[in-house]
Amino acid sequence: MPAHTDSLPAVRVQRDGAIALVTLHNPPVNALSTAVRQGLQQAFAELSHDADVHAIVIAGSGANFIAGADIREFGQPPQAPALPEVCNQIEACDKLVIAAIHGAALGGGLEIALSAHYRVAVDTAKVGLPEVALGLLPGAGGTQRAPRLIGAAAALDLMLSGRHASAKEALRLGLIDHIATSNDIAAEGVAYARSLLADGAPIRRTGEQTAALADRAAQQAAIDAARAEVAKKKGLFSPSKIVDCVQAALDQPFADGLATERDLFTQCLHSPQRAGLVHLFFAEREVTKSPETQSAQPRPLQKVGVIGGGTMGAGIAVSLLDAGLNVTMIERDDAALALGQSRVAKVYDGAVAKGRLTEEGKAAILTRFQGSTHYDALADADLVIEAVFEDMAVKKAVFAELDRVCRPGAVLATNTSYLDINEIAGSISRPQDVLGLHFFSPANIMKLLEIVVPAKVSADVVATGFALAKKLKKVPVRAGVCDGFIGNRILAVYRTAADHMMEDGASPFEIDAMVRAFGYPMGPYEMSDLAGGDIGWATRKRRAATRDPKARYVHIADRLCERGWFGQKTGQGWYVYEAGSRSGKPNPAVEPLIAEARAKAGVTPRPFTREELERRYVAAMVNEGARVVEEGIALRPLDVDVTLVHGYGFPRHKGGPMKYADLVGLPQILADIQSFAKEDPLFWQPAPLLVRLVQEGKNFDSLNHG
Repeated sequence: MPAHTDSLPAVRVQRDGAIALVTLHNPPVNALSTAVRQGLQQAFAELSHDADVHAIVIAGSGANFIAGADIREFGQPPQAPALPEVCNQIEACDKLVIAAIHGAALGGGLEIALSAHYRVAVDTAKVGLPEVALGLLPGAGGTQRAPRLIGAAAALDLMLSGRHASAKEALRLGLIDHIATSNDIAAEGVAYARSLLADGAPIRRTGEQTAALADRAAQQAAIDAARAEVAKKKGLFSPSKIVDCVQAALDQPFADGLATERDLFTQCLHSPQRAGLVHLFFAEREVTKSPETQSAQPRPLQKVGVIGGGTMGAGIAVSLLDAGLNVTMIERDDAALALGQSRVAKVYDGAVAKGRLTEEGKAAILTRFQGSTHYDALADADLVIEAVFEDMAVKKAVFAELDRVCRPGAVLATNTSYLDINEIAGSISRPQDVLGLHFFSPANIMKLLEIVVPAKVSADVVATGFALAKKLKKVPVRAGVCDGFIGNRILAVYRTAADHMMEDGASPFEIDAMVRAFGYPMGPYEMSDLAGGDIGWATRKRRAATRDPKARYVHIADRLCERGWFGQKTGQGWYVYEAGSRSGKPNPAVEPLIAEARAKAGVTPRPFTREELERRYVAAMVNEGARVVEEGIALRPLDVDVTLVHGYGFPRHKGGPMKYADLVGLPQILADIQSFAKEDPLFWQPAPLLVRLVQEGKNFDSLNHG
């Protein structure tokens, strides 16, 4: 067998009478490395010619069958044998081949299993074809074998969602043939092989199966429905190619379908979206590492307090409850507390109504949820998160109470979006215990959690923030203290760029349409209406005293707010909303306000192309992102990318603003900024880091490593 990095070979063969057990050994997840592929190829070449072997069982050592490709080989020149070659060799084998699955069989791992003639799995196994998340499609026969086993609709659902299916679902669909009765998967695989031999089971090659595709009209209807759904997904590349592959499975002989799959896989491999998605894949793993998590252990976390039962506080409480924690909510009086508790209960009522939770399950969760109007109820809390009104005096009053009642070593966290956490920490006797935990609304759904690190905080408190994010299944990003941290600070700048374009002649509706076409779910003015225009207004008023008097200021949004037009909650803002509707129509009363503001500012409106709007919007985002990195507010450019993708809707397939800038080319971004600076040199001042990288011929990604 080929050599492997530790003392064991990557693939081992053992005999049990007429059955050969082929075990993969590539810790930690048995990824399909070159050594594993070579080992499988060699094992099957030898066993195929062994007359004493009647069946071959493929199993994984450790916790998984095969969890997919080896990410350590991403970006490296491909080494023979390619995975499709290995899969075809397994399927063509003249011995009975059984895949024995435990843990994860994902991506290429499931493709190996689909190439076997039969599949057995333990009941805790998970299977899936998640390549779409990396801008790819299953490229080793998955798009051809899965539809032949389970039909077009089920195969498309798995591949387009990238989700994991349980063993029970896989059995119901027909992806596997048998669920094992014990967790000793090697023994179960051998026993299943022995029973198949005893029954005279035939070799059953997946590529030769036709029953699941027999009703051609139903299969075509499923493909057409998937194609229509994919068309709504703002120009994503690989999903439409997955649909094309399943069409090939329906229309073409197996060998031709494999050739179509290989051609479309190669197209996906060379798509710019692939670069963006792979960057995000690694960035999401990298952001979980911070200097503090490397040097300190988190504090215990079981009992958590939440101050405030508004939308944010209730969402945070649900997120904590979902993670199995005990939660105590504090509100100022009984009426406010009852309202906060009802907001939490409403989320679980919705889950029950949708069949995602039973009444018993809801009741069990709510036994861990208490409420009080007295801070003393937090005396034994491990962590307290305040989610009260965004006002420094209010926050300080809350922290004074927490300083009084909380036990020594309790972590005291603020959910502020903008305020100076150093000032909050400095107002109490234990600044080392104070941390920023900036959740995004709705907090029980949004994945991003900015972990804001004030000057005097202890490393183990920061590590606790990261441990909490892991419990909550959120994506943590470490941020330094400044007005708005990473995300809101950058948002303020590109929203300002949008306001400038609006005053200069673009309509807010044109700008929103451009941002949606770029790949965001909604534009900045739609987002303002959703969040509530009064939130941004309060921030602008707070910043007014420190605003550079020479900086351009657009008053249009303020004019809307002065009229009480805050967006969806008031029925109108930039858009008008019919009662109960979340989608609006352009507000005709906005255009006269814009015209009036232009006249006051002495602006003669001019038209913008969609490309001009996009270049300004993106350049403002990237330029401020560079400043955030340069000042150490973000550790690396990838932290900016993860923040903007998970918290602000930046299209995932473009990799985040810093990766996108690398793909466009930093010289182009800098040239745009320098061109825009001729009109407004103060706003469009190039970030020194951007200038330096261009001069040195480097990109942002060069700062992500090392």
